[in-house]
Amino acid sequence: MKKYTYTEKKDTRSGFGDGLTHLGRTNPNVVALCADLIGSLKMQTFIDENPDRFFQVGIAEANMMGIAAGLTIGGKIPFTGTFANFSTGRVYDQIRQSIAYSDKNVKICASHAGITLGEDGATHQILEDIGLMKMLPGMTVINPCDYNQTKAATIAIAEHHGPVYLRFGRPKVPVFLPEDQEFVIGKAIQLTEGKDVTIVATGHLVWEALQASEKLDEQGISAEVINIHTIKPLDEDAILKSVAKTGCIVTAEEHNILGGLGESVSRTLALNSPTPQEFVAVNDSFGESGTPDQLMEKYGLSSSNIIKAVQKVIARK
Repeated sequence: MKKYTYTEKKDTRSGFGDGLTHLGRTNPNVVALCADLIGSLKMQTFIDENPDRFFQVGIAEANMMGIAAGLTIGGKIPFTGTFANFSTGRVYDQIRQSIAYSDKNVKICASHAGITLGEDGATHQILEDIGLMKMLPGMTVINPCDYNQTKAATIAIAEHHGPVYLRFGRPKVPVFLPEDQEFVIGKAIQLTEGKDVTIVATGHLVWEALQASEKLDEQGISAEVINIHTIKPLDEDAILKSVAKTGCIVTAEEHNILGGLGESVSRTLALNSPTPQEFVAVNDSFGESGTPDQLMEKYGLSSSNIIKAVQKVIARK
């Protein structure tokens, strides 16, 4: 089987910051807004190079969404930046009414998603955001897996017309995808080929899925790993093609088991090809304070949990 390695770890929020810097140099219509978290969102270089294209809104996230919606009327492409919790839960009404309903070309860029925000605890972590955003008509939802993919996604969404939710994180994670990758919205990436089980993963769980697949290979289990970086629109063809071969599937995500990637996959299977499925996700719970590694282990999001889910779903075939 194909094995993936890495030479460094980088936070995906830095991928966003570097992607935004690239857009500042190449697309004059891109503007940025931030709710008092410039350092956390890695936006400083864009600001230094484009001071007239940046708006510091302060701790007024709802106002930021309204301003962003207004900027699109003049042809600008606004990228908003704050924590995922404040990018969705705190401002859901403004996103629904001012951005999604009128199909405004706003890019909602959300850092510190999931429980790997870590020590800041449950009030700042969010595990419901994918569900909230994917339910909005016309909203594209993207959750890249490493620094390189986050940078590529940031650049790609500027060319996509319509509202986008781009989700990324705080911790440093392995950089294992190529720097020159082509990012195609809605197109899954098959990372390994397998015949016994399909593992579809998103965000930080893609690396965990690859680690699990290597250990499964040692047990004689051939796992096909697919990187679902776009939750909506979902690449249903890639999923259905894979499960037609493997006959079972595991979904893995740093999100509530309700409302995320797993449920989108379940709907696809139910409508097209009913298939045994197991879920690796947070089991309908808030998070808590702790290191990212501690929380991933406690809430069942590690490679060992994926292995257990694989063994369970294979037994159901």
